[in-house]
Amino acid sequence: MTEMCAQATAPLHCLFEDPHLLVLDKPAGLLCVPGRGPDKQDCLSARAQARWPDALIVHRLDMATSGIVLMARSLDVQRRLSLAFEQRRVHKNYEAVVSGTPPAAPQQWQDLHAPIAADWERRPLRVVAPEGKPSHTRWQRLDSWLQQGQPVSRLRLEPVTGRTHQLRLHMQHLGHPMLGDALYAPPDIAAAAPRLLLHACTLALQHPITGQDMHWHSAVPF
Repeated sequence: MTEMCAQATAPLHCLFEDPHLLVLDKPAGLLCVPGRGPDKQDCLSARAQARWPDALIVHRLDMATSGIVLMARSLDVQRRLSLAFEQRRVHKNYEAVVSGTPPAAPQQWQDLHAPIAADWERRPLRVVAPEGKPSHTRWQRLDSWLQQGQPVSRLRLEPVTGRTHQLRLHMQHLGHPMLGDALYAPPDIAAAAPRLLLHACTLALQHPITGQDMHWHSAVPF
């Protein structure tokens, strides 16, 4: 937790800026937008607006997740980017470290379909349930090794849909929860890392104004 707090207070890192959009590298432990209460007002959007007053949120990462966040610099671009996300024209990849060794040959993409619903008794958590919304994650195993005598694996994840907590919940449903996941992993796996080992490492889309193909990468910090 101390390490995550230190990351959250690190200087704001901008990967790209032009008159239309911003691409920021969010540290783990920092909210994307303000939460409830005076202690939850520091967030990525507030820090961005202190530097770029026209910055507008387009999508979010969980507080515990690090990596690439896209922001618009006008209402028109915000609408265009929101539509691009809705139409799945924005391509995102994440990396995660999970418990165990998922049953797949290295570098081969696998598809996981598992519907996600609100867990009303434990809100804001989610649950895999037949009545949930269709949810699709593509994943591949990059590497596996032993950590303190236990097998762990590095995965590349591609969320085809964008449900709340989708990647964390899908990996738990697969039987390989993420290290450091205080929401869905068993206590020993949640305690196996000082932060959630999930990072949004690539984002690609057509520029909403110029139409140019754009691609950004953020180095995985774990």
